[in-house]
Amino acid sequence: MRRTPDTTSGKPQSRSLVRRPVQRARRAGRSVLIAAASAVLLTLSAAAPGSAATPPDHPRDGEHVLVFSKTAGFRHDSIPDGIAAIRELGAENGFTVDATEDAAVFTPEKLAAYDAVVFLSTTGDVLDDPQQAAFEDYIEKGGGYAGVHAAADTEYDWPWYGGLVGAWFDSHPLIQPATVEVEDRAHPATSHLGEEWNRTDEWYNYRSSPRENVRVLAALDESSYLGGNMGEDHPIAWCREYEGGRSFYTGNGHTKESYADEAFRTHLLGGIRWASGAAQADCRPENGYTPVYDSGTGLEGWKQAGPGHFEQAEDGTLTTVGGMGLLWYGTEQLSSYSLKFDWRMSGDDNSGVFVGFPASDDPWTAVDQGYEIQIDASDVPEKTTGSVYGFQSADLEARDRALNPPGEWNTYEIRVEGERLQVWLNGVRINDFTNTDPVRSLTDGHIGLQNHGDEDEVAFRDVRLRELAPAAPGGRGGGGTGS
Repeated sequence: MRRTPDTTSGKPQSRSLVRRPVQRARRAGRSVLIAAASAVLLTLSAAAPGSAATPPDHPRDGEHVLVFSKTAGFRHDSIPDGIAAIRELGAENGFTVDATEDAAVFTPEKLAAYDAVVFLSTTGDVLDDPQQAAFEDYIEKGGGYAGVHAAADTEYDWPWYGGLVGAWFDSHPLIQPATVEVEDRAHPATSHLGEEWNRTDEWYNYRSSPRENVRVLAALDESSYLGGNMGEDHPIAWCREYEGGRSFYTGNGHTKESYADEAFRTHLLGGIRWASGAAQADCRPENGYTPVYDSGTGLEGWKQAGPGHFEQAEDGTLTTVGGMGLLWYGTEQLSSYSLKFDWRMSGDDNSGVFVGFPASDDPWTAVDQGYEIQIDASDVPEKTTGSVYGFQSADLEARDRALNPPGEWNTYEIRVEGERLQVWLNGVRINDFTNTDPVRSLTDGHIGLQNHGDEDEVAFRDVRLRELAPAAPGGRGGGGTGS
């Protein structure tokens, strides 16, 4: 009997590309599990797709990924192209790739060697009950899953897998061009894309929309092609945390040509990196937010206080220029809300977001009467990324696990409920602060993005707000992590 999906997923411990200390508990015993000669790894990396993969035989640097492409139904002729592309991506980006169609690799001992398992256009019933149990255990211990295209046409009688992949295949029209609307441009699978992605593929319809349970990264505009049957809500790529592990899925990847397309290869690479824990992103479901800055809204309602300014690119990216100034949102005062936005540092830069300050054309009003959530990874604890600047450090261990390095996008959620201020970085709560200063109040104020100075270059995009229920009098707010 297979277990039914659990919609409450735990947060796995994770790592970044800067090679921070390994966090997953399953790693602790890897050197015990892996004891054979190192030459086996070289043989394994070049193994034919149909051969059985064996775990590497010694501790190693870099991520290790298994590509599984067994089919018990329709077989895509693009599978060899997909395997070759993932091998090339691994060689270019520092992770090792094994490929197999032998389900015998699905044992606890063998799966423990891998940071992520890619289901590459698998179809039908590909795992027996013991193998399914081993894969469930692997995910529950912090493993990663990346499903490509027909991975959604797999294991219909295994409810747990249905929760992992997010949605099952229903039908598809003929291969044709379509417009993909990119909803999350901070995730490494989509951060390289514009707000629209025009490409040709075989576009799946799914039996249901997974939106309530996943973070939708991209969706199809059904008016741009023929044969869509899901209406206005047609996700095509998404991610989620699932029962202790990570799950990424993309419906792209039917055609051979996809695996030679740089935009798709980068999409696939980002999904694998996130699934393996090599990159971080906020994959909690996101619903009910209103954009207050993107390429559609522009800077309507925003005002610049003080020197410097922000440069606005066609794709909606705002980049700081000079300072010290503040771009603040003057349309409304906010009291109980969730604020989300994406940000990226170029190097050792300085910026931040201010909350809870009164309207003013003087940026120092925000400094003296509001609170700044800092962006500057190299400063002292109470003034570093994730801190409430000058008042409270972030949880630095949690921050370091969640933080992407300069050059990559990050996502902040800043949640204000009464006098309680909570900060999430890429879906991980890193600060929980309560205001007790009688000069300041979080309950009625504005938000603003800082441009710090000539030497600092920080980019922002996709600023969005969601109103929350007022906090109970004297209370600290709800404190839930859903979004």
